Amino acid sequence: MGSDHGGFELKQQVAAYLTSLGHKVHDCGTHSKDAVDYPTFAVAVAREVACGRCDLGIMVDGAGIGSAMAANKVRGVRAAACYNTALARNSREHNGANVLTLGAGQTTMEQVKPIVDVFLTTDCVEDRHKRRVQLIMNIEQSHAGDSAGLPNAAGEGKVDLSPEDIERITQRVKQLIQSPGASSSPTPPPVTVDAAQIAKMIDHTLLRPEASAADIQKLCDEALKHGFYSVCVNPSNVKQAAAILRGSPVKVCVVVGFPLGAQASQIKVLEARRAMREGAREVDMVINIGALKSKEDALVLQDIRGVAEACKEGRALSKVILETSLLNQEEKVRACELSMKAGADFVKTSTGFSSGGATVEDIALMSRTVAPKKLGVKASGGVRTYADALKMIRAGATRIGTSNGIKIVEEARSGVSAPSKPDGKQY
Repeated sequence: MGSDHGGFELKQQVAAYLTSLGHKVHDCGTHSKDAVDYPTFAVAVAREVACGRCDLGIMVDGAGIGSAMAANKVRGVRAAACYNTALARNSREHNGANVLTLGAGQTTMEQVKPIVDVFLTTDCVEDRHKRRVQLIMNIEQSHAGDSAGLPNAAGEGKVDLSPEDIERITQRVKQLIQSPGASSSPTPPPVTVDAAQIAKMIDHTLLRPEASAADIQKLCDEALKHGFYSVCVNPSNVKQAAAILRGSPVKVCVVVGFPLGAQASQIKVLEARRAMREGAREVDMVINIGALKSKEDALVLQDIRGVAEACKEGRALSKVILETSLLNQEEKVRACELSMKAGADFVKTSTGFSSGGATVEDIALMSRTVAPKKLGVKASGGVRTYADALKMIRAGATRIGTSNGIKIVEEARSGVSAPSKPDGKQY
């Protein structure tokens, strides 16, 4: 939700009403009656919807018309100014509107309640309406280049390119560089990461079921000594790890729904909440893999979103374990897209308990897919050496989950970069 100064009071009332109905409301501002410019807040609301952080948007100004115009400049947004329930129903059912704009000078709170109710509960389901909505989106796509030189949502004069556009341009540039007669330039040096830097990217991991209290103590001591980013442990070990690491920069990461991901969504949320109460600051949850493969995307989205929202409330980061060795390319992309839509902070390759771990190809694919929302990418499973870690980082990994962190850091210090051998699972 958002508003300008004229719509501030009505926005506050609508937000309270929606919260009372059980909806989660993200307030984009404004936060007072001081004079502001409505386009700024209309675009803020529109961007939250366009990138998938919010399912729907509501913007309130004096008439609702200007905000609709501003919001509709954001790619992927279909904003409609509605003053009665008939317009609200039509905007959703026929036009697939995803942002509602209201006029505080045109409607009272009592009139707004049924408008909002209809807008939130009506969907565009009939094929003929969906086809026409797609025509609208096609027009937007075909005129994407017309906006060159005009300010985008952030006020910068540049074209708003989709990930697909960027990938196409990247591949074409590579072809031109590699083509005969192209001007040669020095190849940029490969990414290198020193021991201190790579230590701060490592989740030092111990998830073996037989891990004892002494093993957890040793894990935490090692993390403190080498400066690892976190220790990653099972839920039953969180309290001990948090007590050992209290006051240090090393965080406690916990796994949830581990290792199969087949638990009920509510159980994963409860597991995450308890771990955060006991000191976890990062939560690595396993998705419902069977639901993903069955194309039950609504269930997968709910599964991820429940944990992601619990993490936001608990001020913890959420990572989504995809178990990439069990997925095809389309499923990996879809899992990343659902993770973005659910509001997760990271996507992660593997549990380490399945048939395979992280691969350079999967990290590159995941990194490209989540780039629009700048999610982190965690490479986990089979990362045993400094050379392995460098390959993952060069492919786009921003975090490494491994039980071989000490070896990796020592090799980084000594300059060793020999590849590892596939000598069994590492957890």
